[in-house]
Amino acid sequence: MTEQSNAQQSHSFSIQRLYIKDVSFETPNVPHIFQKEWKPDVNLEINTSSQLITDEIYEVSLRLTLTTKSNDEIAYICEVTQAGIFSMVGFSGNQLQHCLGAFCPNILFPYAREAISSLVNKGTFQTVNLEPVNFDALFMNYVQQQNNANHTADSQQANNGEHLQ
Repeated sequence: MTEQSNAQQSHSFSIQRLYIKDVSFETPNVPHIFQKEWKPDVNLEINTSSQLITDEIYEVSLRLTLTTKSNDEIAYICEVTQAGIFSMVGFSGNQLQHCLGAFCPNILFPYAREAISSLVNKGTFQTVNLEPVNFDALFMNYVQQQNNANHTADSQQANNGEHLQ
């Protein structure tokens, strides 16, 4: 075998299970909000998290919180946490972090998007179709922010060390 085929065999990724971990739909100003002119102002918050379950088995969670206001009143708050259990054999360091922070959320997003759409529809509000999210770009942005924060902390420690002498 070549080195390349050995490397390919040493890495494996599989989805063991996808599931809704938590769901909430709140309509604090119903029914009177239905009688007002509909001027939606939509805010979407996206959060991801992951945890090691057992050796090379991870749970990754994607939480979407959609808050929609109309005329400065909350029409609804829809929150869905879509999760999955993933096997990631042979991944480490940056590869593992990219899988947990971008690749797995890309898999989870369509399920969470469908759950939000269904809940909003059942609340008899205007249909919501969330646009695709570029989790790779979000992850790279996060990594860049962490690098900048670490660089700033290192610079401050170096400056503090100079003052102590």
